[in-house]
Amino acid sequence: MTTRQKTIYCLAGLAGVILVVNLYRILLVLPDELRQGAIYRILYFHVPAAFTAWSLFLTSLVASVGYLATKRLRWDGIAAAAVEVGFVFCTVNLVTGMIWARNQWGIWWTWDARLTSMFVCWLLYASYLVLRTAVDDAGQRATISAVLAIFSFADVPIVYGSIYWWRTQHPQPVLTTGKLAAEMWPPLLMNFGAFLLIAVALMLVRLDQEETSLEIQGLRRLAHAL
Repeated sequence: MTTRQKTIYCLAGLAGVILVVNLYRILLVLPDELRQGAIYRILYFHVPAAFTAWSLFLTSLVASVGYLATKRLRWDGIAAAAVEVGFVFCTVNLVTGMIWARNQWGIWWTWDARLTSMFVCWLLYASYLVLRTAVDDAGQRATISAVLAIFSFADVPIVYGSIYWWRTQHPQPVLTTGKLAAEMWPPLLMNFGAFLLIAVALMLVRLDQEETSLEIQGLRRLAHAL
């Protein structure tokens, strides 16, 4: 077993322990919210999923700049892995938000500024993933993907700032305004930490796959040359 594989197992195991302990606290210890009832607990997954996705999209931005500066495909692999995993967490954020909206608003979706900007973010990174399957040449794919990743990240600050800049149906921010109860912070931060551990583990798995794919492509070019 390689060092990377050991790291993946350790990260996944630690994340699993944190999630189990945290789920006990969230489901059985914390009381229901006065106005929302039990559905408010989705906050502990909805918010960490968003911040995890944004962290990974930031990673893809840095890695994309790294590729354009160095032309090293390893940077492209990191960017691709970050986007793929970040896209999953972005999807989790949207789905959990829709579940909460159906319970609280009576509808699955509304074209609210926060929801719409997050959906645009989802579409941009979905386009990134589709683009990578459409370009065969590794260098050309990496260059185009890097430009698109840098462009796509411009939407992340818009998503974050949307509920500050516009009056929206989405609940107003509680994390940065001191309105979140003190007992809610530990499980929220623990879930964010667990999600980050899972994200890093998945990125390492995806990097293994990307490196293997590049090796196979190199062998194919060598075989064709012979």
